[in-house]
Amino acid sequence: MPTPVLTPADHQLSWHPITNADIDGWEALLRRMAEVDKPDWIEQKADLEEVFSASKNDPSLDTVMGFDEEGTPRAFGRISANAGSNLVHAFGGVDPVWRRRGIGRAIHEWQVERAHRRLTDAGIPDGFIRSYVEENNPGHRALMEAAGNRITRWFTEMTRDLSEEIPEVDLDPEFGIVTFSDDISEAVRLAHNEAFQDHWGSEPRDEESWHFTVSHPEFRAEWSLAVIDNASGEVAAYEIASYDPESKQLVGHDEGYTELLGVRRDWRGRRLAPALLAEAMRRFKADGMENAGLGVDTENPSGALGLYERMGYTPTRRSMAFERLL
Repeated sequence: MPTPVLTPADHQLSWHPITNADIDGWEALLRRMAEVDKPDWIEQKADLEEVFSASKNDPSLDTVMGFDEEGTPRAFGRISANAGSNLVHAFGGVDPVWRRRGIGRAIHEWQVERAHRRLTDAGIPDGFIRSYVEENNPGHRALMEAAGNRITRWFTEMTRDLSEEIPEVDLDPEFGIVTFSDDISEAVRLAHNEAFQDHWGSEPRDEESWHFTVSHPEFRAEWSLAVIDNASGEVAAYEIASYDPESKQLVGHDEGYTELLGVRRDWRGRRLAPALLAEAMRRFKADGMENAGLGVDTENPSGALGLYERMGYTPTRRSMAFERLL
């Protein structure tokens, strides 16, 4: 079974792959970390359970957790990759009271080793591993830099006060906005894959990962939308929304959040994205939300950052993608 390369001081922890029986302890570990790291979002139990239900990763090989003498989880690491992809995502963390002992570095080296082995076994060359780090977490950033990772992209979280006037965006009569439903879910998935095929870092959503997105406890179908081309019946654009009940505690306000927003190439330049954002804002506000939120790739060449600023969104915090060649 895979274990990190640990220094003698770190042998106070015993290591084994994460199992379903560890989910409650894992969730508690994430919350202890959040008390210190102040993230804007914390993985829910559904996200942890998905690690064991997704077919593309093997928890017995792709996860590891360190336990103290009382059996309390104190650190974890895992990797995730899509079949056939040369990109491996890394996730991990250490209990604040167990930091500065080299455990985080050991976990990262295990992630690199495991990612390299997985890609090698699959016959995939030129792979790389990616980790996301919030700017307000200097310890995590220092770890990534010390381990030879480099920043490849910046991302910005943005919010909009819904007490301010919501703009009216006229939509050409050839289009209509409909609420997300199971009937159009697959069409929206395919529209997303097409819209994001030229976006940095994006990979197609397969049916399994899409089902998880639209069945997640935080997903809100009533806030999620699609623009339909009336002539063809095709999905031209879409918006997928969510609500984190802990947003008030984490970011200071209740927030309807746009997880995904995309316009297919043949329909770009028709003001479909601002129309979707405006309609989503109205629905957020009608349901009592104080703010609308979203995240943006700061270097996105599509001009998304400028669009969001024109719609009244303002930056709140930033994160970065670190990458390391395998």
